[in-house]
Amino acid sequence: MLKMTVLALTIGSGEAVLAKSPAQSDKVLNIAFEAPDDGFDMVKTYNFYSGSIAEAIFEPLLRYDYLARPATLTPNTAEALPKIEQEGKVYTFKIKPGIYFSADPAFKGKKRELVAEDYIYSMKRVMDPKNHSPTFSFIEGKILGADAAIQQAKSSGQFNYDAPIAGLKALDKHTLQITLTRSDFNFPYIMAYVTFSGTAREVIEHYGARTGQHPVGTGPYQLHKYVPRSRIELKANPDYRGFSWNFKGENTAWDQRLVKEMSGKKMPQIGMVKVSIIEEEQSRWLALKSGQLDYDRLTASGAEQALVNKQLKNEYKQKGILHYPNKDAEITYTIMNMRDPVVGGNSLEKIALRRAIALSYNQNEAIKQLYKGHADKAEMIIPEGVNGHNPAYKNSIAYNPLLANKLLERFGYKKGADGYRTLPDGKPLTLKMNSTSSSSSVIAAELWKKNLDAVGIRIEFKISNFADNLKEATQCKHMLWGGAWIADYPEGENFAQLLYGPNAQQGNLSCYTSKAYDALYQATMKLPPDQRTPYYEKMNRQIEADNPWIIHNTRVRNWLIHPQVQGFKAHPIMNSVWQYLDIEPVKK
Repeated sequence: MLKMTVLALTIGSGEAVLAKSPAQSDKVLNIAFEAPDDGFDMVKTYNFYSGSIAEAIFEPLLRYDYLARPATLTPNTAEALPKIEQEGKVYTFKIKPGIYFSADPAFKGKKRELVAEDYIYSMKRVMDPKNHSPTFSFIEGKILGADAAIQQAKSSGQFNYDAPIAGLKALDKHTLQITLTRSDFNFPYIMAYVTFSGTAREVIEHYGARTGQHPVGTGPYQLHKYVPRSRIELKANPDYRGFSWNFKGENTAWDQRLVKEMSGKKMPQIGMVKVSIIEEEQSRWLALKSGQLDYDRLTASGAEQALVNKQLKNEYKQKGILHYPNKDAEITYTIMNMRDPVVGGNSLEKIALRRAIALSYNQNEAIKQLYKGHADKAEMIIPEGVNGHNPAYKNSIAYNPLLANKLLERFGYKKGADGYRTLPDGKPLTLKMNSTSSSSSVIAAELWKKNLDAVGIRIEFKISNFADNLKEATQCKHMLWGGAWIADYPEGENFAQLLYGPNAQQGNLSCYTSKAYDALYQATMKLPPDQRTPYYEKMNRQIEADNPWIIHNTRVRNWLIHPQVQGFKAHPIMNSVWQYLDIEPVKK
């Protein structure tokens, strides 16, 4: 279990509040995303790249300490960690006065202060059935009185944002009290998630359907330019209060170097963040290698060129480039749509088909070919570094094409004259997998075809982009798609909810519904975190029985950082760390 503690010198507890942002306009950070966002209204998406931008614009009550490991919560817009009463059922937050939203036409020329009602409004937007929020599961059934408000909205067709909810109270302008239906000591982690940042109601009402392209927050940056699926530019928010970089870090050479070069600096220093969408791996590697990008994660081909025995080659070290390997708190997997007429359903022959597909996939070969060895096979749906992970757990499904062939034969998937199998009714069997045009997707497609050819299953690939594939999967219109989930907070619930039946079309992209799994999930959520691991294991076994997912691996990300960048360390939960960095001319 990852613990929450208050460090003496953090943004929340030891910050030096400044009159205005100290960011310098001539300090420009150039980075890349490997796939596009789909807007920045995080109530309506959980796109990783959207979230990375949103984290720099919006502010939740709590945030994670930048250097502390394991991930440690500290105050952000709250004055302190919450006051906890009634054994984890009541949480009271005091919001710092004098925090303002960045200027926007929605405010009609007035300066708009962040208040407790802005956090209540954010939570109500997540509850609103019309928003189909993928984050709803984070608070589903947890807020006192929320279920009645949601049912009223479903009955009337309109969520009443003005009606009070017993569990959400603004005791005064800057005091928020949240009352839960049951004890939940993990709840502060949810309050650190970007979707639950303070949101100005007038902004949402002003922009309506265009809200995703007009994010307005209180954070260190604001949206400056936006070319969908091409380029995003953020500039420092001039109204941001700023803070002093005073993190302690661990007793490692990396952390101590960061502390030496950054301690005492007024933050943020970087005045502009330019994000290019570069989906092709070779192009992204060349941009990093040539210095067009200030830092990036190495692509598979880049790792082959820049590393030897997983260490940075001397030619890059001599240029002052730094190498930071980091194992993400994530899992990768293949999603099978349980509502699809070919691979979906709970009949024995459909379960056998999904099981055979899972048995046909050579995980070790994929790690070697796709990631050049920079990944570890995942055994559970909950990864290392997240509460609920059991390092001794072993998945019951392993690469076994011989068994896959026997299963298919037994349940009527016969081979035709062309060597490919038909459905039990004699109709052609063709799998269709959503993919992209990136070089890694091409390698993945080749692996899938090779593996499935070995068991006589034909597969075709539908090429699109990440955002469109996500939209189709959210609507349960796909057949198969590869996914990855990086921890939003360090609790197994964050991963288990991805397969919870009521979350179909709201995060559950396999559209999977299982009475057994759902019952285990519901029972788990009523337990304190230190008692949940056995239940997570049972949920994992249920997934292995039904096969809505094929669990793959956890990647080791190799970051390369050019010498002008100071203060960089990949965080296990936070995606954007730009407000903690500086850019300084390289000393000759």
